[in-house]
Amino acid sequence: MNRMIEYLTGMNVLTDQVIATDLLIAAKSGVRNYAMAVTETTSPEIRQTLIRQLDEAIDMHEQMVNYMIGKDWYHPWDAEEQLRLDLKNAETALNLH
Repeated sequence: MNRMIEYLTGMNVLTDQVIATDLLIAAKSGVRNYAMAVTETTSPEIRQTLIRQLDEAIDMHEQMVNYMIGKDWYHPWDAEEQLRLDLKNAETALNLH
């Protein structure tokens, strides 16, 4: 989309929010996958490598959560507000033709 049109329609912020949400989901998936892999390996060396990667994935998740909270795009402690925001974003997405 043209940057000027994105700015005028407010879609530039929504685009950033979509990218951040996608990255947060990927970070959550990474944490889950590394945690599972740690419990499945029998090699101490591989386990230590996976634990380091798990720690990095947790740090990435924390950074994304803090970034999105700071932008008012994510409300993990306020389910009602998060639901309101999710419904607003869904309505916006449905109105894009």
